[in-house]
Amino acid sequence: MRAVVLRSKAPSEPEVAEVPDPEPGPDELLVKVAASSVNGIDLKVADGAFGDRGAYPLVLGKDFAGTVQAIGARVTGYGVGEAVFGVTVRPPVGEGGLAEYVTVPEAFGVARIPAGVSLADAGALGLAGTTALACVDAVDPRPGEPVLVAGATGGVGAIAAQYIAARGARLIATARPGVQSGFLADLLGPRVHVVDHTHDLTGQVRALAPRGLAAAIHLAGDADALAPLLADGGRLATVLHWAPHDGVGDRLTVTGVMADPDTATLDRLAADVAADRLTVPITATYALGEAPAALAAFRQSSLGKLSVSVD
Repeated sequence: MRAVVLRSKAPSEPEVAEVPDPEPGPDELLVKVAASSVNGIDLKVADGAFGDRGAYPLVLGKDFAGTVQAIGARVTGYGVGEAVFGVTVRPPVGEGGLAEYVTVPEAFGVARIPAGVSLADAGALGLAGTTALACVDAVDPRPGEPVLVAGATGGVGAIAAQYIAARGARLIATARPGVQSGFLADLLGPRVHVVDHTHDLTGQVRALAPRGLAAAIHLAGDADALAPLLADGGRLATVLHWAPHDGVGDRLTVTGVMADPDTATLDRLAADVAADRLTVPITATYALGEAPAALAAFRQSSLGKLSVSVD
């Protein structure tokens, strides 16, 4: 099969190559992938953040959507021909979804694609969506509360922002003027207050939330700059391994967040897309052979989700 791989010890450049087709284990599904997307973890793997994995070539990609082609002997919950999507969970990398086929365990990281959800949307939803939901659930935004999303123009941030707005909170989102702010305006309309994180972020946020933010989601930038903007008792969720210091932890509730792509969470996301409660923020689509270019574009701070069409 064709796949996006690292041929040698990272850091190295991703390329498209032929690798052996995977075979499903007794508890696994073999999925013919139709769509995937790129995520930050793909760049981290290419840059060597996970060290020498010891088995090359590594297949990149966490997201997948496609059709079940075969099932293992102990699989009972899925059948051949069903449309499924999810997140590859083999720890943490190596047999990914940027490929023509992927094997995934039946018990975790996979769910059915409901009617009304396209393969492209499903293929860009899993990792960003489950991370976004974990962040939103951690800060538990309430109606009327001012809540900031730092990094709202990325895939995780754009999904988190939609859920925060849907809960009735006063959504504040960071973006550069121009293309980035226009992206958020198109996605969220009047439900979002955009602030320019490159110019007097404190002043802009204080003008919108003079008593301080109730909550913030830290997906980009410096959390040390965000923490003082939160009111006492505020909630902060971070995906960037930031730890409070200088007494900040006594004043705020800080939660480190990781994606948890269990089937229930994937089902929740897909149901929201099917019901038009959630838009998957795809801004560009690449063919599988163009996936290295998609990764390069992602590194240059692209908007939303970059989809990869495998068909």
